[in-house]
Amino acid sequence: MTTVSLTRREGLLGPAYRHFYEEPVEFVRGEGVHLYDAAGEEYLDAYNNVPCVGHCHPRVVAAIAEQAARLNTHTRYFAAPILDYAERLLASLGGGLGHVMFTCSGSEANDLALRIARFHTGAAGVVVTANAYHGVTSAVAEISPSLGPSVAPGPRVRTIAAPVPGGGDDPEAEGRRMAAELEAAIAELEEAGHGFAAFVADSILSSDGIVPGPAGFLAPVAATVRAHGGLYVADEVQSGFARTGEEMWGYQRHGLEPDLVTMGKPMGNGIPVAAAAVRPELLEEFGRRVRYFNTFGGNSVSIAAATAVLDVIEEEGLREHVRAVGTRLLDRLAALEGHRPLRNVRGVGLYLSADIVAEDGDPAALAARVVNGLRERRVLIGATGPRADMLKIRPPLVFADAAADRLLAALDEVLEEVA
Repeated sequence: MTTVSLTRREGLLGPAYRHFYEEPVEFVRGEGVHLYDAAGEEYLDAYNNVPCVGHCHPRVVAAIAEQAARLNTHTRYFAAPILDYAERLLASLGGGLGHVMFTCSGSEANDLALRIARFHTGAAGVVVTANAYHGVTSAVAEISPSLGPSVAPGPRVRTIAAPVPGGGDDPEAEGRRMAAELEAAIAELEEAGHGFAAFVADSILSSDGIVPGPAGFLAPVAATVRAHGGLYVADEVQSGFARTGEEMWGYQRHGLEPDLVTMGKPMGNGIPVAAAAVRPELLEEFGRRVRYFNTFGGNSVSIAAATAVLDVIEEEGLREHVRAVGTRLLDRLAALEGHRPLRNVRGVGLYLSADIVAEDGDPAALAARVVNGLRERRVLIGATGPRADMLKIRPPLVFADAAADRLLAALDEVLEEVA
């Protein structure tokens, strides 16, 4: 049931806005891992990573309300909370990252990272994975091939293939293959006169089909970046803030020390806040010669929300929780493989996926049937990958075993139905 008509929505918001599911759903309330529609029906949220510590977490709600009632202003004025937060954030990142610059979205953070990389190196060329997504500004849309053929990679951009999701007997060899492709892409950029500024990668290769791989398989790629004088930009919008359970940040699983780290989405549990963390030497000249200011980036209320998110992750032991629940969920999801149209179950922490295969027909259409079948049972997941034929399970970090039971039971039913 929805009180909002599709005609009214499209008439007011225009055709570019998409909606989930064949039967749209209108939510009016959220709590923890549950959402409630206009009729009061409860849904299990196994999709939304933005409310990472759970919808409407009381600690975050209180922090937002208290700060909004006191002051909300920009970073041109001095304030202690943003500095306290920056210290905690940088300590969790480690690896020589010494400055943090605040924005409102991951797109803005990646846009800023590109500006810094190109300014510092004096080059313009960028390499990304073949179905990457890094945002929607004009600059980062050009390095986001997952947006489709209508937004072609820019002339200064080259792509390399990500590992086959869930496939291959030697994922570490895939890291070496990616490094070799990167070498060739850099040579192309240099021959075209663009030079090589940066390699940008989501540390879990989400849009390429969710490819966690073994810890460390991206190390040869990072070594190649450094050998050619480029900067490694780790886009942690998807894999950061304890999502993998193994580390606080996705790149830390691979033993990497990026030059820039970008983040967003879950950072404020739904309040717009994002950032780029940078090695200090990259900002020395940039800071002197380039003006940068973001009116709402790092505003008082957003910093209060972000601080509360860190508090909850640490005090509720969410990284350890994610590792334990995610491991059990992955094992049980793998048990559903077999005669059902489910293959290549994979994931790390609470970011899981599996391919949907169709003996006859379109696997993307079959994946859509699975996603919509779960929605009919009031369980929410999504689809991903270059052909949208892979399930995407990415719940709030507070997802527990009881929620996993409900998800798996519903998924089992739907897979039997569509088989």
